[in-house]
Amino acid sequence: MKQVVQNYKSGELALLDVPVPGCKPGGVLVRTAYSLISTGTELMKVSEAGMSMLGKARSRPDQVAKVVQSVATNGVPATYRKVMGKLDSYTPLGYSLCGVVEQVGDGTDDVKAGDLVACAGNEHALHAELNWVPKNLYTPVPDGLAPRHAAFGTVGSIALQGVRQGESRLGEVALVVGLGLIGQLVAQLLTASGVRVVGADPDPARCELAERLGAAACGDPASPAVENAVAELTDGHGVDQVYLAAGGGSNQPVELAARLCRDRGRVVDIGKCRLDLPWNAYYEKELDVRFSRSYGPGRYDPEYEIEGRDYPIGYVRWTERRNLACFLDLAARGRVDVEPLITRTADFDDAVETYRRLKDGELKAVAVLFRYPEQVAGDGPSADAPVVSVPVVPGGGTPSAPVRAARTPVRLAFVGAGNYASSMLLPHLAQRDGVELSTVVTTTALSAANAQRKFGFREATTDLDAVLGDASVDAVFVVTRHSSHAELTRKALLAGKAVFVEKPLALTSQELTGVLDAVEESGNDRLQVGFNRRFAPLLQEARKRFGARTGPASLRYLVNAGRLDHGSWYLQQGTEGSRFAGEGGHFVDTASWLLGADPVSVYAVAPSGNEDLQVVLGYPDGSTATLSYVTTGAAGFPKETLDLVADGKVLQLDDFVRTSVYDGRKRWVSSRLPKARDKGQAAELAAFVRAVRTGGPMPVPLRSLVATTAATLAVRAALAGGAPVTLAEAR
Repeated sequence: MKQVVQNYKSGELALLDVPVPGCKPGGVLVRTAYSLISTGTELMKVSEAGMSMLGKARSRPDQVAKVVQSVATNGVPATYRKVMGKLDSYTPLGYSLCGVVEQVGDGTDDVKAGDLVACAGNEHALHAELNWVPKNLYTPVPDGLAPRHAAFGTVGSIALQGVRQGESRLGEVALVVGLGLIGQLVAQLLTASGVRVVGADPDPARCELAERLGAAACGDPASPAVENAVAELTDGHGVDQVYLAAGGGSNQPVELAARLCRDRGRVVDIGKCRLDLPWNAYYEKELDVRFSRSYGPGRYDPEYEIEGRDYPIGYVRWTERRNLACFLDLAARGRVDVEPLITRTADFDDAVETYRRLKDGELKAVAVLFRYPEQVAGDGPSADAPVVSVPVVPGGGTPSAPVRAARTPVRLAFVGAGNYASSMLLPHLAQRDGVELSTVVTTTALSAANAQRKFGFREATTDLDAVLGDASVDAVFVVTRHSSHAELTRKALLAGKAVFVEKPLALTSQELTGVLDAVEESGNDRLQVGFNRRFAPLLQEARKRFGARTGPASLRYLVNAGRLDHGSWYLQQGTEGSRFAGEGGHFVDTASWLLGADPVSVYAVAPSGNEDLQVVLGYPDGSTATLSYVTTGAAGFPKETLDLVADGKVLQLDDFVRTSVYDGRKRWVSSRLPKARDKGQAAELAAFVRAVRTGGPMPVPLRSLVATTAATLAVRAALAGGAPVTLAEAR
């Protein structure tokens, strides 16, 4: 694997090939998705490494003292060899990352392989493709928080611990000196807790950023602006706390703190700045000077960090790990916004050049992320339009349909008989001629018995293998929870059955590849996904009326999804995927069907704090489809509205109640309002049964099903990267 290292003697930075760390007991092996460069601490270390030996000594007087002591104890030659050996060796960089658990060590049971975690520690959360992380230095990432944002967990914990040391209270006023990465996060955390913040930094861009993210006022500490803002906000009394988040050799921060702090105020040192306290000023105001030790209690304690011994919560409320989890929760709920702090996301292969540009001042940044080659599935951003692979559909000819006896009923088995199956699928099939509901399989005997009684299944069981081994069953319907769709589909295809699987086909690219591997292994491509809207009679008629296109089209699709009831299994994103991953394929498929092509690019944005999405799909001929998937709209507004514009024509869909087509002066409107919204389930099922009976092509080509699924999964990558994602067939 690759890891960023530095030789402290020569200053050399390298991306080195090193062995993969072992997965020891009491921790996990994590494959990094994103790691964050600390533009303060790490750049200071990089800069020191480029100094002369005298410069290094001046910058680290604490280490010089150790050398002097070693000379007294061990003599000059032994000390020289020891010091040179330590200097002339590679040391790691990095301490804040997010990644996927690849392997779990003995004695660890709070996470499993495949879980997304945020990790901390300058010996464990390194800029490396794989890291072993002990239990108290990682925590699971909350649902809905992008991995690139979770990579801020460690620096967020440092800022959070500093705020805790300040003991801020609602309504107070605080001064944050230094608006780099830590200072920006401190300012946001204070604002979120009801404290008004004044910021001080000589960089106008950082001041403007802090004000945009909630600070009351910011300015250059050398100008009157900061002092005036403090006087106005505190009626001349001074701020309640000062947070020193600056670095460097200037004593200005501590002098500014003394001048602007109120009587008996608190000064908290978070950064590494000069601390020559002006005695009279601090004595006369009786200022309380406090230090914030990194991420929180547990730091530098090997029993806590390495051996995993937690501190009882009744005695130590906020430990390193609990601070890490708290910050991620705040970010997931939109109380802290780290996205505006990201100046650049660089490929890990460009790590050395990125450090050079930061050190030389070419790249002026608040936060820089490294993006790793093997990322979380569906979460690969890029500054230069990343590529998400669409699995290749097997074949070179069409696999033959399973042989079935002519003029016999099509025998169907259902795996799952929940609300959707019972309300939208089985009523249509139970009354269809030439169909026999053979077997229903559920995980509980009672639900299978209920479906048998209600819809007339010949048999009810909980034994899936028996159904897949039953040669008389022609097709299997998979209508279970989302997390099981891909695996059940794979098993049914390998058993030689035609398969109808409700959306989504898969929740990850690995699951999608697994389904296609089953197609290739079995030669059975008899697959349909429940993308029913393209079969809706009103939409079918409107598309026919709209006619063929000659130029690119613009499509807008508004989905007023609404909020889910508390307790809905759709909210179990850790296991069942996001709402859009679950049902977004409906809308991608409808747009692609109307435009007559599969998407080639995906871009997505989402406001923080809710599940609303804006997704833009690009198509080969230049057409675009904008999907607005919102949960915050009015309940009384139609759920789905659509406009398609091209060649001087407009097609409109009004929630499957009415469609209209405008062509110059002519207008066609659907002739009647249907008694109920027909979203195409009946027609879709009829087409599927017909394909199974005749052995003809499935209603939707497999290539289209795969492309729709890949585009839906790519939304997560586009959200994380803030840039369009290119969809390209894997080779």
